[in-house]
Amino acid sequence: MSVKFSFSVNHASAAETSGAGNGFFMQGDNGATVMLIHGLTGTPNEMRFLAKYLNKRGYSIACPRLANHGEPLGVLKKTTWQDCYQSVREAYLKIRESHSGPLYVSGLSMGALLAILLADEFSREVAAISCLSPTLFYDGWNIPWYRCFWPLCYFTPLKHFLYFKEEPPYGIKNKALQQRVHKYYSTATLDDNAGAAEYGYPYYPVSLLYQLHLLVKHLKKILPSIHVPVQLIQAQNDDITSVKNSTIIYDGVSSKIKEMVLLKNSYHVITADQERATVAHRMNDFFTRFNHSY
Repeated sequence: MSVKFSFSVNHASAAETSGAGNGFFMQGDNGATVMLIHGLTGTPNEMRFLAKYLNKRGYSIACPRLANHGEPLGVLKKTTWQDCYQSVREAYLKIRESHSGPLYVSGLSMGALLAILLADEFSREVAAISCLSPTLFYDGWNIPWYRCFWPLCYFTPLKHFLYFKEEPPYGIKNKALQQRVHKYYSTATLDDNAGAAEYGYPYYPVSLLYQLHLLVKHLKKILPSIHVPVQLIQAQNDDITSVKNSTIIYDGVSSKIKEMVLLKNSYHVITADQERATVAHRMNDFFTRFNHSY
């Protein structure tokens, strides 16, 4: 993800809401449920292939929309990591009201970190988690060298006015999908979130980078308390976050059952990229191991 910084003091107001990018639920018939969590500035749509694949194999699927996602940037940029986790937590509790079977959680990028938080809070109920391209820090091959200066903005008012805009390949190796995203991202303005429900936001508020920073600080403290089975899936050639991100989590958790799967033909958004079927297949295999316990 190469970036271009933008500065703006004019954003859509909090009163302007689109309601775009809502989450979805699919009823299954095997008694088990999988919660899928999309990434920061992403959309539930990026989890839809996995949802359909797993639902065909009997799982009920819940994919909530993270807090304020689908809303204008003026709303989104005020979101805290606690807001995002709360939206996931509420969706989890709602599932538990009507589904008592095994429950698995998977998330993409920052969504993977939220999955870990859920497994920490509900350790006796979450059967296993699958972390997809987990993002602790941005160190992929397409991140610019000046990323080391980003934290300088975290503790100044600048974080409320600075945005970066994603450039190709947008975390996607598949050329056809990359071109579709580029068609929207290349012409989008700060006030344009018309395509956010399908493709995510082309502009990323620096204030959210700060929230990710705070989330990671919290997460590193609780990793040793994680004992549920953990799967990590990441592309070896991830353009946004290196495999080091998965390795830190793999080494940090106390889970007796844990595995790491490395992909050879994808970038960051592995839920929609070249090997999405492989991702879905490996997730299904991992979760199936634990169905007999219920």
